[in-house]
Amino acid sequence: MSEGVEWALHCCLNLTWVESGEAVTAAKLAGFYQLPTAYLNRQLQALVRAGIVTSTSGPRGGFRLARDPRHITLLDVVTAIEGGQEAFRCQEILRKGPGGRDDVDYRKHCLVSQAMRRADLAWRRELAAQTLADIKLAVEDKRPGTPELTRNRLA
Repeated sequence: MSEGVEWALHCCLNLTWVESGEAVTAAKLAGFYQLPTAYLNRQLQALVRAGIVTSTSGPRGGFRLARDPRHITLLDVVTAIEGGQEAFRCQEILRKGPGGRDDVDYRKHCLVSQAMRRADLAWRRELAAQTLADIKLAVEDKRPGTPELTRNRLA
């Protein structure tokens, strides 16, 4: 996974604490973690295309969450940044090995491929089961001052 996933997740989490109706510029979000604004903006645009955040231009423009944090899963964010392809891509090397056959789809019959697919599905299920709201509540429980500190820093 690229660092853009981490950046996008933290930015989305920070947007959960922004006052309703307020937008935050890419520069402010980037400055929060000392990230390069241009690269972060690309991640934010991917989130816009996925319908996770909205973007408005102008003096009061910036980014805000497009949906309630309860309806944004970690998998939504990962998929927006990385795409939906599986982490493991079977190249069917068994076809070229001893006893390999051209009439067999090794992506379906290879035990290594099957194990990797199961792991990928488990990973995706875990990410799909966690929302931004879940992470937000966990952070607030562990560090109650975070929402106010975040709002003040992004203001």
